[in-house]
Amino acid sequence: MHYVYVIRSVELKELYIGQTNDLKRRFVEHNERKNVSTKNKAPFKLVYYEAYQSKSDAKYREKQLKRHSQAYAALKDRIKNSIMISG
Repeated sequence: MHYVYVIRSVELKELYIGQTNDLKRRFVEHNERKNVSTKNKAPFKLVYYEAYQSKSDAKYREKQLKRHSQAYAALKDRIKNSIMISG
């Protein structure tokens, strides 16, 4: 399986979107500050993910969410309660 995920910085309340074939490993890497783009924003909470059979589908969805503000806004609206949960 391939995953598109949204994590939220606990302290900064910022969202980050990524994709991976191993969601558990990738989440641990983010929280262990092993990712250059997110290392200064840890710790994180996983707030959402989508699963795909195809890696290309997951990559396409990740790009869609990162490049198209309407897709990103629609996702944020759909998961607004998950984003707002503290902690």
